[in-house]
Amino acid sequence: MNLTKILAISGKPGLYELKVQTRTGFVAESLIDGKKITVNLKSNVSLLSEISIYTYEGEKPLTEVMQQIAVKENKGQAISHKEDNATLAAYFKEILPTYDEERVYPSDIKKVLSWYNTLQAKGLVTDLAPAAEEPKEEAPVAEEKPKKATAAKKAKAKKEE
Repeated sequence: MNLTKILAISGKPGLYELKVQTRTGFVAESLIDGKKITVNLKSNVSLLSEISIYTYEGEKPLTEVMQQIAVKENKGQAISHKEDNATLAAYFKEILPTYDEERVYPSDIKKVLSWYNTLQAKGLVTDLAPAAEEPKEEAPVAEEKPKKATAAKKAKAKKEE
């Protein structure tokens, strides 16, 4: 599973999986206890696939950071997010040596480790590496899609004439 349907909802603990989109928001299922909740469009929601970590070279997607944790831990649990800040910073420095220490706060490191451990406990970590490799394989297919779309547009334009 990739991180495209995994959500962090402001004010709600843990992570959620997007299940169904509705007119007024969506339904999400908790990865912790499996309970489903409805979330309206006014809620502050973040997709994990859209989150990045600041580095000195730019931004690194959270998916890549999670993969590096999985490699280091051999797809096992990472250290607890409840460790002291110095231990967390040292651990994160091993995972991502170029992270920007001024812009990545201890609370951010705690969230990343907590999220990783939640995903690992649900058995979703094993699928992180293949999900990141898929876009590389799909790149040629994506180039072909516009050709099909233009052919469809031409056919539609002929029907309208």
